[in-house]
Amino acid sequence: MSLPKHLFLTERGDLHDIRILNWTHNMVRPKYRYHHRDIRTVAQFKATLRAGAYAWPGGYPLYFITSDGAALSFAAAREEYRNIIQSISDRANDDWRIVACDVNYEDTELYCDHSNTRIPSAYGDDHDDN
Repeated sequence: MSLPKHLFLTERGDLHDIRILNWTHNMVRPKYRYHHRDIRTVAQFKATLRAGAYAWPGGYPLYFITSDGAALSFAAAREEYRNIIQSISDRANDDWRIVACDVNYEDTELYCDHSNTRIPSAYGDDHDDN
């Protein structure tokens, strides 16, 4: 989904409304699209999801970590968005409460616990699943 033309997203991930006088000094929402390592709020989860599955700079592959230690891919997080939002809001200690986002540096055997799809690694000796 693209933003309306009057909204401007900076490289840092801050959102500005260019219709506002002195818009460069007045943010509508700081860290609108931003990778949060620790995720405590729904806003932090949404911002991290918006920022995408790869870190910037470097393009390192990212994944989510739930409160029970499970790994979730960004695709699974989008698919189970409502369950995750509810768990974060309720501070539930269940399979859906995301508490962190991290880089998969070398684990070539890291799989999403929901979809069972492999989460790519940055430096590991990735193999072809075929």
